[in-house]
Amino acid sequence: MVVGSALSLQFGAAVAATLFPRAGALGVVALRLVFSAVLLLAVCRPRLRGHSRADWAAVTGLGVALGAMNTLFYQAIERIPLGAAVTLELLGPLVLSVAGSRRLVSLLWAGLALTGVYLLGSDGFSGSFGGVSGGGSGGGPGEIDLAGAGFALAAGAMWVAYILANSRTGARFPKADGLALAMALAAVLSAPLGVASAGRALLDPVTLGLGAAVAVLSSGVPYTLELFALRRLPAATFALLMSLMPVAAAAAGFLVLGQRLETPELVAIALVIVASMGAVRTSPRA
Repeated sequence: MVVGSALSLQFGAAVAATLFPRAGALGVVALRLVFSAVLLLAVCRPRLRGHSRADWAAVTGLGVALGAMNTLFYQAIERIPLGAAVTLELLGPLVLSVAGSRRLVSLLWAGLALTGVYLLGSDGFSGSFGGVSGGGSGGGPGEIDLAGAGFALAAGAMWVAYILANSRTGARFPKADGLALAMALAAVLSAPLGVASAGRALLDPVTLGLGAAVAVLSSGVPYTLELFALRRLPAATFALLMSLMPVAAAAAGFLVLGQRLETPELVAIALVIVASMGAVRTSPRA
């Protein structure tokens, strides 16, 4: 179920990337969040009354984190390959794990992760295998698209904010009610940007259909599978399996977008995955 969730999420991201020429990154983000919000609200049917200010503050924080994380990530995959973007994004939760560990071995995982990032940057993924359009926005081989990398790292930071906000929201709302409300807020925040960026392109039937498919693949299927998986797996095992997300992203990028990864990039992704797994395995039980 966890592997299926990862594959669904990343293939959803790859399908979203194919929509960029039609609606742009901001337009696609808006479509995904709006359809995801409609889906979650229909399934969860959360109560709007009876919540405290602290409850709504938690939902607001989660909604902002969701909107920012998706916007930054889609800006990243518009410029750099999906596998590289997810690898850089994974550094956010990895830093959170290492910072909370307070163990000397955590320095090893941090070192492995930094080595992986160095390999990604030094080999260059702007000219060698490009972004969604096939060439990225950078120059020749050996050059890194700094904007794309920056967006991916910022998405990783917002992933940390999402983890922390989701924990607080989950403690205040039953089931996935808080997530549904937060997704609705994220949709409201992203919609004006999407409309301003894409305009009438968002009303195209093909774009709308693919946008709905992205929402199902990126939100509906993963959230459902993860919910059932967490009933059967310890949280540490779940987190360990989620570290394989860059592998799913690289596979989706190759099969859907034709993004080919060379040996240095594959080694870099493997190093970040090992670092993430090590950080999860050696983190304190508390």
